[in-house]
Amino acid sequence: MEPTNDVQPPRNRHIYLLPNLLTTCGLFSGFYAILAAASGHFDHACMAIFVAGLFDGVDGRVARMTGTSSEFGVQYDSLADLVSFGMAPALVMYHWALAGMGVDGNLAAKIGWGAAFLYVACAALRLARFNTQVGVVDKRWFIGLNSPSSAALMTGFVWSMSDFGYSGVEFRYLAAGLTVVCGLLMVSRIRYTSFKGEKKNERVPFWVMLLIVIFLVALLIDTPRVLLAVAVAYALSGPVYWLWTRARRPRPVA
Repeated sequence: MEPTNDVQPPRNRHIYLLPNLLTTCGLFSGFYAILAAASGHFDHACMAIFVAGLFDGVDGRVARMTGTSSEFGVQYDSLADLVSFGMAPALVMYHWALAGMGVDGNLAAKIGWGAAFLYVACAALRLARFNTQVGVVDKRWFIGLNSPSSAALMTGFVWSMSDFGYSGVEFRYLAAGLTVVCGLLMVSRIRYTSFKGEKKNERVPFWVMLLIVIFLVALLIDTPRVLLAVAVAYALSGPVYWLWTRARRPRPVA
Protein backbone atom coordinates (compact mmCIF):
# COMPACT_ATOMS: atom_id res chain seq x y z
CA MET A 1 0.00 0.00 0.00
CA GLU A 2 1.38 3.37 -1.00
CA PRO A 3 1.65 5.94 1.78
CA THR A 4 -0.91 8.73 1.57
CA ASN A 5 0.46 12.20 1.13
CA ASP A 6 -1.33 14.46 3.60
CA VAL A 7 1.08 17.37 3.17
CA GLN A 8 -0.80 20.44 2.00
CA PRO A 9 0.77 22.52 -0.78
CA PRO A 10 2.35 25.70 0.54
CA ARG A 11 0.31 28.84 0.28
CA ASN A 12 1.35 31.66 -1.97
CA ARG A 13 3.60 33.85 0.16
CA HIS A 14 4.43 36.41 -2.51
CA ILE A 15 4.59 40.02 -1.33
CA TYR A 16 3.77 42.57 -4.00
CA LEU A 17 6.16 45.50 -4.04
CA LEU A 18 4.21 48.54 -5.22
CA PRO A 19 1.16 48.61 -2.88
CA ASN A 20 3.22 47.57 0.14
CA LEU A 21 5.84 50.19 -0.72
CA LEU A 22 3.10 52.85 -0.63
CA THR A 23 1.90 51.46 2.70
CA THR A 24 5.46 51.67 4.01
CA CYS A 25 5.64 55.31 2.93
CA GLY A 26 2.47 55.98 4.92
CA LEU A 27 3.94 54.15 7.90
CA PHE A 28 7.11 56.23 7.67
CA SER A 29 5.02 59.42 7.56
CA GLY A 30 3.26 58.40 10.78
CA PHE A 31 6.58 57.52 12.42
CA TYR A 32 8.04 60.86 11.38
CA ALA A 33 4.99 62.65 12.80
CA ILE A 34 5.66 61.07 16.20
CA LEU A 35 9.30 62.21 16.13
CA ALA A 36 8.36 65.71 14.96
CA ALA A 37 5.74 66.10 17.70
CA ALA A 38 8.21 64.95 20.36
CA SER A 39 10.60 67.66 19.11
CA GLY A 40 7.90 70.34 19.16
CA HIS A 41 7.55 70.65 15.38
CA PHE A 42 3.79 70.31 15.32
CA ASP A 43 3.25 71.77 11.85
CA HIS A 44 5.60 69.17 10.38
CA ALA A 45 3.91 66.42 12.41
CA CYS A 46 0.45 67.36 11.14
CA MET A 47 1.72 67.57 7.56
CA ALA A 48 3.22 64.10 7.90
CA ILE A 49 -0.09 62.62 9.08
CA PHE A 50 -1.84 64.34 6.19
CA VAL A 51 0.69 62.77 3.80
CA ALA A 52 0.09 59.39 5.46
CA GLY A 53 -3.60 59.82 4.68
CA LEU A 54 -2.77 60.38 1.00
CA PHE A 55 -0.70 57.19 0.88
CA ASP A 56 -3.47 55.30 2.69
CA GLY A 57 -5.96 56.40 0.07
CA VAL A 58 -3.72 55.30 -2.78
CA ASP A 59 -2.21 51.95 -1.75
CA GLY A 60 -5.45 49.98 -1.72
CA ARG A 61 -6.59 51.42 -5.03
CA VAL A 62 -3.24 50.65 -6.64
CA ALA A 63 -3.44 47.07 -5.36
CA ARG A 64 -6.92 46.62 -6.85
CA MET A 65 -6.06 48.29 -10.14
CA THR A 66 -2.91 46.22 -10.65
CA GLY A 67 -4.40 42.97 -9.33
CA THR A 68 -1.82 42.77 -6.54
CA SER A 69 -4.15 42.59 -3.54
CA SER A 70 -3.11 40.09 -0.88
CA GLU A 71 -3.99 39.12 2.67
CA PHE A 72 -0.52 40.24 3.72
CA GLY A 73 -1.19 43.67 2.27
CA VAL A 74 -4.50 43.97 4.13
CA GLN A 75 -2.93 43.12 7.49
CA TYR A 76 0.13 45.27 6.86
CA ASP A 77 -2.09 48.22 5.94
CA SER A 78 -4.01 47.88 9.22
CA LEU A 79 -0.80 47.82 11.27
CA ALA A 80 0.48 50.88 9.42
CA ASP A 81 -2.85 52.66 10.02
CA LEU A 82 -2.58 51.98 13.75
CA VAL A 83 0.71 53.87 13.80
CA SER A 84 -0.23 56.67 11.38
CA PHE A 85 -3.83 57.27 12.51
CA GLY A 86 -3.75 55.87 16.04
CA MET A 87 -0.42 56.44 17.75
CA ALA A 88 0.67 59.50 15.76
CA PRO A 89 -2.45 61.71 16.27
CA ALA A 90 -2.65 60.76 19.94
CA LEU A 91 1.01 61.65 20.56
CA VAL A 92 0.75 64.86 18.52
CA MET A 93 -2.21 65.94 20.63
CA TYR A 94 -0.46 64.81 23.82
CA HIS A 95 2.76 66.72 23.19
CA TRP A 96 0.86 69.79 21.96
CA ALA A 97 -1.79 70.11 24.65
CA LEU A 98 -2.49 67.13 26.89
CA ALA A 99 0.96 67.09 28.49
CA GLY A 100 0.23 70.64 29.64
CA MET A 101 -2.57 69.39 31.87
CA GLY A 102 0.13 68.58 34.41
CA VAL A 103 0.10 72.25 35.44
CA ASP A 104 -3.28 71.57 37.08
CA GLY A 105 -2.04 68.72 39.24
CA ASN A 106 -1.38 65.00 39.11
CA LEU A 107 -5.01 64.06 38.49
CA ALA A 108 -5.27 66.35 35.50
CA ALA A 109 -1.99 64.96 34.15
CA LYS A 110 -3.37 61.43 34.39
CA ILE A 111 -6.53 62.52 32.58
CA GLY A 112 -4.33 63.93 29.81
CA TRP A 113 -2.36 60.79 29.08
CA GLY A 114 -5.44 58.67 29.76
CA ALA A 115 -7.32 60.50 26.99
CA ALA A 116 -4.41 59.91 24.60
CA PHE A 117 -4.34 56.20 25.46
CA LEU A 118 -8.10 55.93 25.05
CA TYR A 119 -7.76 57.28 21.53
CA VAL A 120 -5.05 54.74 20.66
CA ALA A 121 -7.08 51.86 22.11
CA CYS A 122 -10.20 52.93 20.22
CA ALA A 123 -8.21 53.16 16.98
CA ALA A 124 -6.91 49.61 17.51
CA LEU A 125 -10.42 48.32 18.26
CA ARG A 126 -11.82 50.16 15.24
CA LEU A 127 -9.25 48.61 12.90
CA ALA A 128 -9.72 45.13 14.38
CA ARG A 129 -13.50 45.38 13.98
CA PHE A 130 -13.13 46.61 10.42
CA ASN A 131 -10.90 43.66 9.50
CA THR A 132 -13.37 41.15 10.90
CA GLN A 133 -16.31 42.75 9.09
CA VAL A 134 -14.77 42.99 5.62
CA GLY A 135 -17.14 41.32 3.17
CA VAL A 136 -19.99 41.32 5.70
CA VAL A 137 -21.08 44.94 6.07
CA ASP A 138 -22.44 47.21 3.35
CA LYS A 139 -19.42 48.78 1.63
CA ARG A 140 -21.32 52.03 1.19
CA TRP A 141 -21.02 52.71 4.93
CA PHE A 142 -18.39 52.77 7.65
CA ILE A 143 -19.53 51.56 11.07
CA GLY A 144 -18.02 54.22 13.27
CA LEU A 145 -15.76 57.07 12.20
CA ASN A 146 -12.86 55.67 10.19
CA SER A 147 -9.39 56.21 11.66
CA PRO A 148 -7.99 58.47 8.88
CA SER A 149 -10.93 60.87 9.27
CA SER A 150 -10.54 60.85 13.04
CA ALA A 151 -6.82 61.57 12.66
CA ALA A 152 -7.65 64.39 10.23
CA LEU A 153 -9.94 65.98 12.84
CA MET A 154 -7.28 65.70 15.55
CA THR A 155 -4.40 67.00 13.47
CA GLY A 156 -6.53 69.60 11.70
CA PHE A 157 -7.35 71.09 15.09
CA VAL A 158 -3.72 71.12 16.22
CA TRP A 159 -2.47 72.45 12.89
CA SER A 160 -5.07 75.25 12.70
CA MET A 161 -4.61 76.42 16.27
CA SER A 162 -0.82 76.36 15.89
CA ASP A 163 -1.14 78.32 12.66
CA PHE A 164 -3.22 80.93 14.50
CA GLY A 165 -0.40 81.21 17.06
CA TYR A 166 -2.14 79.55 20.00
CA SER A 167 -0.35 77.20 22.36
CA GLY A 168 -1.74 73.83 23.26
CA VAL A 169 -1.86 74.62 26.98
CA GLU A 170 -4.56 77.21 26.31
CA PHE A 171 -6.80 74.53 24.79
CA ARG A 172 -5.78 71.58 26.96
CA TYR A 173 -9.27 70.72 28.20
CA LEU A 174 -10.89 71.25 24.81
CA ALA A 175 -8.14 69.05 23.34
CA ALA A 176 -8.84 66.33 25.93
CA GLY A 177 -12.54 66.43 25.13
CA LEU A 178 -11.89 66.28 21.39
CA THR A 179 -9.52 63.33 21.84
CA VAL A 180 -12.09 61.37 23.82
CA VAL A 181 -14.91 62.18 21.38
CA CYS A 182 -12.82 61.16 18.37
CA GLY A 183 -11.91 57.89 20.04
CA LEU A 184 -15.48 57.05 20.99
CA LEU A 185 -16.79 57.93 17.52
CA MET A 186 -14.40 55.37 16.04
CA VAL A 187 -15.87 52.54 18.10
CA SER A 188 -19.47 53.75 17.90
CA ARG A 189 -22.19 52.09 15.82
CA ILE A 190 -22.92 55.33 13.97
CA ARG A 191 -22.83 54.92 10.20
CA TYR A 192 -20.72 57.15 7.98
CA THR A 193 -20.83 57.18 4.22
CA SER A 194 -17.75 55.62 2.62
CA PHE A 195 -18.36 57.35 -0.76
CA LYS A 196 -18.18 53.92 -2.40
CA GLY A 197 -21.06 53.19 -4.74
CA GLU A 198 -22.27 49.71 -5.51
CA LYS A 199 -21.78 50.07 -9.25
CA LYS A 200 -18.41 50.20 -10.89
CA ASN A 201 -17.64 53.01 -13.34
CA GLU A 202 -20.68 54.86 -12.02
CA ARG A 203 -21.05 58.31 -13.54
CA VAL A 204 -21.17 61.34 -11.32
CA PRO A 205 -22.78 64.73 -12.01
CA PHE A 206 -20.62 67.55 -13.34
CA TRP A 207 -21.10 69.59 -10.19
CA VAL A 208 -19.44 66.85 -8.12
CA MET A 209 -16.26 67.16 -10.19
CA LEU A 210 -16.47 70.93 -9.84
CA LEU A 211 -16.71 70.64 -6.05
CA ILE A 212 -13.67 68.35 -6.00
CA VAL A 213 -11.64 70.89 -7.99
CA ILE A 214 -12.75 73.73 -5.68
CA PHE A 215 -11.82 71.63 -2.65
CA LEU A 216 -8.35 70.85 -4.01
CA VAL A 217 -7.71 74.54 -4.78
CA ALA A 218 -8.88 75.58 -1.31
CA LEU A 219 -6.72 72.85 0.22
CA LEU A 220 -3.65 74.23 -1.53
CA ILE A 221 -4.46 77.79 -0.40
CA ASP A 222 -5.15 77.06 3.29
CA THR A 223 -4.51 73.42 4.11
CA PRO A 224 -4.91 73.48 7.93
CA ARG A 225 -8.29 75.20 8.12
CA VAL A 226 -9.78 73.49 5.07
CA LEU A 227 -8.67 70.12 6.44
CA LEU A 228 -10.24 70.96 9.82
CA ALA A 229 -13.49 72.18 8.27
CA VAL A 230 -13.91 69.06 6.12
CA ALA A 231 -13.00 66.76 9.02
CA VAL A 232 -15.52 68.46 11.34
CA ALA A 233 -18.25 68.30 8.70
CA TYR A 234 -17.64 64.60 8.06
CA ALA A 235 -17.44 63.75 11.78
CA LEU A 236 -20.76 65.50 12.39
CA SER A 237 -22.43 63.92 9.37
CA GLY A 238 -22.76 60.57 11.14
CA PRO A 239 -24.57 61.79 14.29
CA VAL A 240 -26.71 64.17 12.21
CA TYR A 241 -27.77 61.34 9.89
CA TRP A 242 -28.50 59.12 12.91
CA LEU A 243 -30.72 61.81 14.46
CA TRP A 244 -32.45 62.41 11.13
CA THR A 245 -33.28 58.73 10.66
CA ARG A 246 -34.61 58.47 14.21
CA ALA A 247 -36.78 61.56 13.67
CA ARG A 248 -38.24 60.05 10.49
CA ARG A 249 -38.87 56.67 12.09
CA PRO A 250 -42.65 56.17 12.52
CA ARG A 251 -43.75 56.13 16.13
CA PRO A 252 -45.79 53.17 17.34
CA VAL A 253 -49.49 53.87 17.68
CA ALA A 254 -50.68 53.74 21.27
